[in-house]
Amino acid sequence: MQFLLAFIVAAPVIGAVAALLPAPPGLRGRTPQQAVLRHGVIVTGTVLIAAIVLALGFDRDHPSKMQATTDISWIPALHVRIHLGTDGISLPLLVLTALLTFLCALYSCFKPPAGPSPKAFVALVLLLESGTLATFAALDLVLFFLAFEMVLIPMYFLIARWGGAERTAAAWKFILYTVLGSVVMLLGILLIGVKSGTLDMVALATDNGRDLTHTTQVIAVLAIAIGLAVKTPMWPLHSWLPDAHTAAPTAGSVLLAGVMLKMGTYGFVRIALPIAPEGMHAFAPYLAAFGVVGIIYGSLACLSLARRGNKGDLKRLIAYSSVGHMGFVLLGIASMTPTGVNGALFANIAHGLITGLLFFLVGALKDRYGTADLDTLAGATGAALYGRAPRLGGLVAFAAVASLGLPGLAGFWGEMLTMFGAFDPARGLSRPAFLTFMSLAALGTLLTAAYLLLVVRRVCMGSAPQTTPDAGDAQESREPRQPQPAPAEPPAAAAAPAPGSSRHAEGHENRHADGHGPKAIQDVQEIKGSQEIQDVQGYELATWSPLVALTVLAGLWPAALLGLTDPAVQKLLAGGKA
Repeated sequence: MQFLLAFIVAAPVIGAVAALLPAPPGLRGRTPQQAVLRHGVIVTGTVLIAAIVLALGFDRDHPSKMQATTDISWIPALHVRIHLGTDGISLPLLVLTALLTFLCALYSCFKPPAGPSPKAFVALVLLLESGTLATFAALDLVLFFLAFEMVLIPMYFLIARWGGAERTAAAWKFILYTVLGSVVMLLGILLIGVKSGTLDMVALATDNGRDLTHTTQVIAVLAIAIGLAVKTPMWPLHSWLPDAHTAAPTAGSVLLAGVMLKMGTYGFVRIALPIAPEGMHAFAPYLAAFGVVGIIYGSLACLSLARRGNKGDLKRLIAYSSVGHMGFVLLGIASMTPTGVNGALFANIAHGLITGLLFFLVGALKDRYGTADLDTLAGATGAALYGRAPRLGGLVAFAAVASLGLPGLAGFWGEMLTMFGAFDPARGLSRPAFLTFMSLAALGTLLTAAYLLLVVRRVCMGSAPQTTPDAGDAQESREPRQPQPAPAEPPAAAAAPAPGSSRHAEGHENRHADGHGPKAIQDVQEIKGSQEIQDVQGYELATWSPLVALTVLAGLWPAALLGLTDPAVQKLLAGGKA
């Protein structure tokens, strides 16, 4: 177990380098592209198996204790160490990252994204996985920062090279926002290191800010929170997210929403809460306020996109919904209570499962219809997935109701616990203010249900086009047709009426009125083509089933996750004494 976590973090980097090399004979498929995609599945599958073994071997009797640790001196002059470890807070995020990356590799193996060489795509996905895993496992502040930044370059190229329309602008917006936020965060990390004399996150959390003055804590939390808020993303630093999601390929959107957004909220829990509690206490009301504004703003933006005639893109809609869902996470963290923080951690995992599934489903819809535009999907012909692709329609409806927080599914517990935390915040925080925040968050749940049910109604329950003949046509088809004499050859002058004449216009209108003109034939062909929608394929079922099963399992058995996080959160908030 001591080396297993180090293997989990390092294996994707090794796999990324190997992906750029020629494939060995045993992995060669029909084409070199297939071989490298298969390589990605094998590497991510190996990492997932190792993460499951790590979870099975985890000491559940002591989830607050750092386990599977590695502590090696890296840069002695700066006191930087390769210090890795996991506890009940980070272990679920490690498994979630390994699972989603494997599912993305599996999906891409059967549905490769359109773009340059698959070698680069697989290498970037593996590099992204390694950076994310290292972020959740790092116990040194500088190592945490380097891993935090490591994921930016792979995601930039995934958007810029394999994305859709306006991918270049979206990629640049993503990289500029996150890099600028990270520069400010680095200043806060260095301030903590200089003032405390150590960069070890375990030692700093145990000290609980006793070696840092109130002013130092406030400045450090402000700087670190800016960088974390951009990655979360928190309103009003969220504007890069909708563009990035809209332009990113399916795998990029799943990883961006499923694991990368969790890096920001994880940083609040792992760094801000235990290391600088006084600074966090000073900014907690503002963090909660921004989180609640994000809940309302994201829901209203989704309602606007879901309305008829607004040309709302489904990927953009889900991106705005993520702003709202992460607002609940921020509200729970800002309460600074075990209930609220546990709810935030639970909501993190639930959002990764449900939103990852939603982006997979929207990618499948886009592949089938050629667009993710909601008005196109629910236009005059209606998507009507329940009738055309019932399994796909059922999965879309399932993911939607899970996202709106239906009791019995994973989305319910996180939002409920974060609002309970806001109902009774930590000592010293204004309870009337947090009661107001809780009430606004509850309103956000209603708005969330409104836009998600609207999407389900428009996409899954639209009116299917009627291509069967009407009663008059059916009666006419049953009557025997009398043979008609062949019409006499019209005179040359009468056979071709002059363009623009009344006879020409009348004949043109009659052909369209009878349903035999080119426009009518094209409409019928479009309607028939729109009906030929493939239902869920085998590889899609294999990719999405784990997310569905875990969403149900987490909803019916929340203690499996809360039993891991609660002791670790109690210890974290108590400065390592609980």
